[in-house]
Amino acid sequence: MSKKDSYPFWLGGVGATMAACCTHPLDLTKVRMQTIHPASGPVHPSTLAILRMTVRETGFRSLYTGLSASVLRQMTYSLVRLGAYEKIKASISEDGPAPGGQLLVAAMVAGALGGLAGNPADILLVRMTSDFVRPPEERYNYRNALSGFITLLREEGTHGLFRGLGTNVTRAVLMNGSQVGSYDLFKTMLLRNRIPLIDHQMEDGLLLHSVSSVLAGTVATTVCAPADVLRSRLMSAHGDSHPLQVLTTALKEEGPRFLFKGWTPAFIRLGPNTVLMFVFFEQLKKGWRTLFPAHYVTDSG
Repeated sequence: MSKKDSYPFWLGGVGATMAACCTHPLDLTKVRMQTIHPASGPVHPSTLAILRMTVRETGFRSLYTGLSASVLRQMTYSLVRLGAYEKIKASISEDGPAPGGQLLVAAMVAGALGGLAGNPADILLVRMTSDFVRPPEERYNYRNALSGFITLLREEGTHGLFRGLGTNVTRAVLMNGSQVGSYDLFKTMLLRNRIPLIDHQMEDGLLLHSVSSVLAGTVATTVCAPADVLRSRLMSAHGDSHPLQVLTTALKEEGPRFLFKGWTPAFIRLGPNTVLMFVFFEQLKKGWRTLFPAHYVTDSG
């Protein structure tokens, strides 16, 4: 790695935003599956059932409800988690490739910073995407992320901006650690070892990135599922709610299966989202190198 200036801190956020715009309908479906109350419909509605109900009752455009909040989230949460990870990784790799354990810790620290930065946008995203499955009298009816932020701040104060912060930061730590950490692990394993049965040696390229991203997405979805569900429940709730209270109530009423509600759309979203995010990120890096050839760090891995 050269000693030249790094890529812009915000570049990863732009790549993540581009990916989120492609997968937003699945993110919306995931949140609705996580926050729907058993009394308001089937206890465990399927992904397709939620998608069909959304399109049937409010039209195809409603699949992009909350997109402004999603963009805001990516330009806070993902921008910080990816930008911070790249900076930390560059710092600890100055004398050679950093050990996997150090990279995992770096990813988790960067995830915590991203979770803190993106908490307000996460609240807006959860509320805007889950409004549809709420009774009319309990809906927030935010027009967009900006109006929602103003309403949230006016009605709940600065304290409201940090609702569910502990759960959200925990999820962000788990997500960045499991997603980025396992991605690097799978990528290294596939590069060093031939694939059994088909006896194929993968090379560094789009196929390797895609396969590694899908595997990393599977790990990240499973590891983060419980924290993701609790985060959605806390952020969509009215009044003060404690994580332990939400957890015990849901376990009593719905059983432990509720912790993995929305796993399917979360995986379907996170797999393509991870692939697209890294592909877009790499293309943005390539474009930056072309435009500013003297102001980047060349990354060998």
